Amino acid sequence: MLEADNLECVRGERRLFAGLGFRLEAGELLYLQGKNGSGKTSLLRMLIGLLPPETGEIRWKGQSIKSDEFRGDLCYLGHLNAIKEELTPLENLLAAARMADEKLSEDDALDALEQVGLAGREDLACKYLSQGQKRRVALARLVKEKRPLWILDEPFVALDVAAVDWLAGIISGHLQRGGLAVMTTHQLVEIPAGTVRELRLS
Repeated sequence: MLEADNLECVRGERRLFAGLGFRLEAGELLYLQGKNGSGKTSLLRMLIGLLPPETGEIRWKGQSIKSDEFRGDLCYLGHLNAIKEELTPLENLLAAARMADEKLSEDDALDALEQVGLAGREDLACKYLSQGQKRRVALARLVKEKRPLWILDEPFVALDVAAVDWLAGIISGHLQRGGLAVMTTHQLVEIPAGTVRELRLS
């Protein structure tokens, strides 16, 4: 369970939001919506512990998100792909797993890359891939991801229609397994399973 209570965000001299709260249970997805500059990414950064709120509290399973348990339960994918251009998709995926202290075999990594449509490009340096293909490299992490809380910042950016449908299915499967997700997106995508909630920042 993820809870946010009476959150306030101030950037510079501007208050982006105040009095914000929500509660997210297993199998639920929270869509964060709002115009550019409304505070969506700032809220995500609060939820992963990178940006402290001016006021309010965020709890995971009833405890502060400063706990080691929270970090072990969290999977965060930012707006940027966070991949090394000089490495191949396979190398990037294996490196990401090592940094997250997760076990990922080369066979499982290759299977994930095939699922995201990168079969045949596993050993090509990412600098030669298109923006959509680079996004798929980052999203391949989700294929084998078992952590219960996913925080996703604009995951559908640069994806074609087929890839959007694939990712919606991956998120749906995560919710069906009892996972939770918080996601920002400028394009509302139907998620075929779980309970979907919306929170609009103005």
